[in-house]
Amino acid sequence: MCIRDSSSTDYQFRPGHWLVGAQMMFVAFGALVLVPLLTGLDPNVALFTAGGGTLIFQAVTRGKVPVFLASSFAFIAPIIYGVKTWGVPGTLCGLAAAGVVYILLSLLVRWQGSGIIKRVLPPVVVGPVIMVIGLILAPVAVHMAMGKTGDGAVVLVPQGTAMIVSMISLLTTIVITLLGRGVLRLIPILCGIVVGYVMALFFGLVDFSPVTQAPWLAVPSFVLPEWNLEAIFFIVPVAIAPAIEHFGDVLAIGGITGKNYVEDPGIQNTMLGDGLATSFASMLGGPPNTTYSEVTGAVALTRAFNPAVMTWAAIFAVALAFIGKLGALLQTIPVPVMGGILLLLFGAIMVVGLNSLVRAGDDLMEPRNLTIVALILVFGIGGMSFSIGKFTLAGIGLAGILGVVLNLVLPQGRNAESDTAETA
Repeated sequence: MCIRDSSSTDYQFRPGHWLVGAQMMFVAFGALVLVPLLTGLDPNVALFTAGGGTLIFQAVTRGKVPVFLASSFAFIAPIIYGVKTWGVPGTLCGLAAAGVVYILLSLLVRWQGSGIIKRVLPPVVVGPVIMVIGLILAPVAVHMAMGKTGDGAVVLVPQGTAMIVSMISLLTTIVITLLGRGVLRLIPILCGIVVGYVMALFFGLVDFSPVTQAPWLAVPSFVLPEWNLEAIFFIVPVAIAPAIEHFGDVLAIGGITGKNYVEDPGIQNTMLGDGLATSFASMLGGPPNTTYSEVTGAVALTRAFNPAVMTWAAIFAVALAFIGKLGALLQTIPVPVMGGILLLLFGAIMVVGLNSLVRAGDDLMEPRNLTIVALILVFGIGGMSFSIGKFTLAGIGLAGILGVVLNLVLPQGRNAESDTAETA
């Protein structure tokens, strides 16, 4: 059942807001904890930094935008690679630098206007980069669904058992996505985890000993970053895709509430808040933050337009971070459960990128567009890398930088030039 709230967009606390805020936290919970569980970060820290990041965002935007910030899926692949290569502290340095990129972009928008983002990062660049993120992660999802580690090197669960559990998790997520009603439709990931977990219990795949040993109350295991220039060069380019997604999310929530948040508080301030929240999270051991579309959907459903609701959601996230047994319980989720859900999730990321190209309406067979899209996809998915000394640029980062450079240096096609002339 949906909890109705006033549709006022003014920031003010009212009776019952805490309950609506708890509902918003519930909607974001499944996706929020999935990122740290997949990448080896601490879910309790992710909860704390999601709540803290949301509060930072609200302070920067003067409490005008009803959004909740939490773990970004765009950084999953770089974090997995980074943790294996440089460890968690070194990877956090690169993630904190990604937040600085948002801050610099906010300053650029403040100087040049919001149109600069569309000129530097048009759909023909951002769409393929988002597709690369989903496609690079596809093998990780398949391996986990088959009961292996993300890289496929170690078998954790017999394949037959793993396939049953993962497919039931996947099927549950799909059914809730298609047939769910009300708030239930906004939490397909959480539903998939719960049903998959129950099946895993049936097959004896869950070990509760970490839960019994964990304290009820505990300070999250914060991790401080360590300076690592290689990690910075590797991870920073990944910030390109979520930066333009942020612009779309701000437009989406504005369309729901009837407010023009691009003008007030301004896209430069929303991006600044996102950047500060991301750097804050990374400085404590959490994944980068981003605005959550699930919560945006919940805002549309409940008409809870008052940003104070998100303050309560943030408070609940911070409070949950100090429940030690919750983090231990989350870490008992078997690999096949997460793998089944990720099959759909990573595919959906690819489709989001494809959809941005379709909606833009660009002719992809026009030589300039074809060149940009083709090279981004092949460089990113094919594993192309460039090394200078100890520094290596590869994967999503290389694909993103290549796309930006090609978009800036390649001459406009004849069709684009004629369209520009007609517009003038």
